Amino acid sequence: MNSTPPKDELEGTEAPFVSHLVELRDRLIRASIAIGIAFAALALWPGPSGLYDLLAAPLVAHLPKGATLIATNVISPILVPLKITLMAAFMLALPVVLYQVWAFVAPGLYSHEKKLVLPLVISSTLLFVIGVAFCYYLVIPGMSQFIQAFAPASITAAPDIEQYFGFVLTLFLVFGIAFEVPIAVIVLVRMGIVTVAQLRQWRGYFVVGSFIVAAVVTPPDVISQLALAIPMCLLYEAGIIAAGIFVKHTQPPAESADA
Repeated sequence: MNSTPPKDELEGTEAPFVSHLVELRDRLIRASIAIGIAFAALALWPGPSGLYDLLAAPLVAHLPKGATLIATNVISPILVPLKITLMAAFMLALPVVLYQVWAFVAPGLYSHEKKLVLPLVISSTLLFVIGVAFCYYLVIPGMSQFIQAFAPASITAAPDIEQYFGFVLTLFLVFGIAFEVPIAVIVLVRMGIVTVAQLRQWRGYFVVGSFIVAAVVTPPDVISQLALAIPMCLLYEAGIIAAGIFVKHTQPPAESADA
């Protein structure tokens, strides 16, 4: 019997700390260039004003007739559309940004771990975009309609564009991150921090926690709270299923042989 321990495939691949810093700098530059190119493209079409109109559309559609958004700051009419364009550019370049992150950490991963990373990069990008789209097309219109329905008739709504942008950006981040629940579940299971069986046992705690989180991070209306909590619960279940599949197909060779 050969008692020689298997050779670590990462043995001898260590790089000096300075090399890591240089590579990190290069990756950040490439990600920044991708965001810059996306920003330039969006600035040409549809333009900052067009993107702003697109972002404001769900709210404007439910404002009283004749009401519009206002700017209380002198530079807000210029600054806010530029911020919106930068946010849209980041989302457009998100696959490139995540790829640069993956390329930076890939040399330190085993071959079976690399099988897991690339699908997670792609799926995390899609889930984040789906979360933002879900918020834009369903949550914001429903929330706007709900608020206007309960607003007194003597109040004329005229939201400030800067406050609205900050509010919408917060919602986008909340829903984008919330839709990453399956990715978080998969990573925790693959790292051995929890097991699929434990996740099933903790299902009830997660449901309660989802509604608590939704009540804290969303506006005080039932529509947005339910719109966040219910998808989180469904995505948790999807994450449990996906974790079992991913872990099964990304086991180290030794573990696969033992199984």
